[in-house]
Amino acid sequence: MLFALLLVAALGPLVALVWQAGQSAKAGLWLHYASTVLPTYLANSAILASAVALLACSIGVACAWQIERYEFPGRRFLSWALLLPMAMPAYVAAYALTDFFQFSGPLQTALREAFSWRKGDYWFPELVSMPGAIVVFGLTLYPYVYLLARGAFADRGTELFEAARTLGMSKKRAWWRAVMPVARPAVAGGAMLVVMETLADFGTVSYFGVESFTTGIYRAWQNMGDLAAAAQLALVLLAIVLVIVWLEKRARQRARYANVRARKSLRVRSGNSAAAWLRFVLCATPLGLGFVLPCVLLLRLLAGELEVAFTVKILTWVGNSLWVGLLAALVAVMISIYLNAHARLARHPFALTVEKILSFGYAVPGAVLAVAVLLPLAWLDNRLIDASKALLNVNPGLLLTGSVFALVYASTLRFYGVASANIAASYARLPASLDDSARVLGVSHKDTFRRVHWPLLRRGALAALLLVFIDSVKELPATLTLRPFNFDTLATMTYTLAKDERLAEAALPSLTMVLISLPAIWLLARAQEKQ
Repeated sequence: MLFALLLVAALGPLVALVWQAGQSAKAGLWLHYASTVLPTYLANSAILASAVALLACSIGVACAWQIERYEFPGRRFLSWALLLPMAMPAYVAAYALTDFFQFSGPLQTALREAFSWRKGDYWFPELVSMPGAIVVFGLTLYPYVYLLARGAFADRGTELFEAARTLGMSKKRAWWRAVMPVARPAVAGGAMLVVMETLADFGTVSYFGVESFTTGIYRAWQNMGDLAAAAQLALVLLAIVLVIVWLEKRARQRARYANVRARKSLRVRSGNSAAAWLRFVLCATPLGLGFVLPCVLLLRLLAGELEVAFTVKILTWVGNSLWVGLLAALVAVMISIYLNAHARLARHPFALTVEKILSFGYAVPGAVLAVAVLLPLAWLDNRLIDASKALLNVNPGLLLTGSVFALVYASTLRFYGVASANIAASYARLPASLDDSARVLGVSHKDTFRRVHWPLLRRGALAALLLVFIDSVKELPATLTLRPFNFDTLATMTYTLAKDERLAEAALPSLTMVLISLPAIWLLARAQEKQ
């Protein structure tokens, strides 16, 4: 029964989305979209996703190789600090960097004063543009590639590089012919995450004025009141995501590499040479631009107008963010443990099927998921109101869409894949002999999980809980659309204040959001070092 409910919860929004897309309340508006803005959405999304993936892969792979291959000043610190931009939402970095680099910002103002320049006397790149969005995304999303690429290099990359060098290959040829082929699946996986996050973003592209699918969906729904057109745009974006996921999985199936753990290779010591400090600068630059500089700029904005920026409402915003994040994280982790345990102990085939379907939610952008979730919940709300009026003569109001239920439901579906990946990886490390021994001793499935599995799964479950919590706190499009009336979170207030150019006031929720993300990043870095 529970499996069926979970399957309905996973597929219900998709069915409702397809149904709503067929409702042509304003058919002419969709034709207008298709002939005017749809080609722009397609072109911008393709350029943005491919360019961001290329930039993030370049930064992530380069830093991962330097960290794993060479010993240089600051390497130990940078090995975990390079993950810190994961705590910085792209839209927050966009607000801070734009304020710093714009014409009236401190940098250009200082340049004009130093060289007596006037407007038109010099050229300066415009950050509020497509290239600016690409740079901001690349600086905040590269840790996804760095994390996976570093693991691949640590497992086999350095050993294969040394073997290729002993066979007479040059450094460049050895890296491309021996190292990159075995790291390619990991890099492709990181690039896939980067593409998904880029396509799902709303805050950054909206602030930079880049026309994308997420801004189009939000505009069609909220500004034009055409839910059918929003659903149709959402289906187009969902189809694009499905094609990307299918291509990536197909590429991985064709590329198979032996998973033989090599001996630990010694890092090349660079001492205090110029090359060593060049490696330090190479790794420190993305960290500085993607995390340190935005944090410093936000602190500067906050300190400059502290009396205006500080408000006791921050406690309410933090409470709402923690409430939604913790609920979504707990629900996602508990469902993942339940399904993985049944698939492992009871060998229930349906459990594995439901688990895979739910995991696909991570590939669905928040704007699409918001539309998909609202449709069935609104229908259920209306049925509950009708039933309550008929039986009790009472109007209970919007119990589902008027509360945090819709938001928690969407966040759970959106980030269930994060929880599932951690729980499944933890289960994969448990030897099957543990289950066999418990079965021989006559221990029930329930006791096997409680006494054998759970003590070994706790660390992975905690990591999954923290990661889903952080992602839920930072989620903007779904929260902006599904939040109850007068329910503000750190993410929504950051977006609202920044949209009104009240950047000093937006600095407080932005920094708070970054601050509560840091513990999860630290735990993730610590787990990587142990591994």
